[in-house]
Amino acid sequence: QVQFVESGGGLEQPGGSLRLSCAVSGPDYYTVAWFRQAPGKEREGVSCISHNDIPAYTNSVQGRFAISRDHARRTVYLQMNNLTLEDTAVYYCAAVSSFKLYCPLIATEYDDWGQGIRVTVSA
Repeated sequence: QVQFVESGGGLEQPGGSLRLSCAVSGPDYYTVAWFRQAPGKEREGVSCISHNDIPAYTNSVQGRFAISRDHARRTVYLQMNNLTLEDTAVYYCAAVSSFKLYCPLIATEYDDWGQGIRVTVSA
């Protein structure tokens, strides 16, 4: 069973930066994604990285967020820059065993989920 260790959330001001980390205990070929759920809203895909390190982003974070992977540490990072109030949410790391070239930002495509980490952007 895949296990996750998520870290890096917290409180930040608008325009600031945070870096989320997700250490995944499963095989290195996992596709990993970050989803988020804001109060009263549905869970949405934020960013993902395929097993061969091809990233994808939802439009609202394109150019502000960057996903990366350290294969040796089996950790995926989400660097979040120029944060806005709308980035406030609980962020979830998810993984699926997949050799697809591109990763999906669809929650039902992922088999395993972390417990979530809170990100609050507030002045």
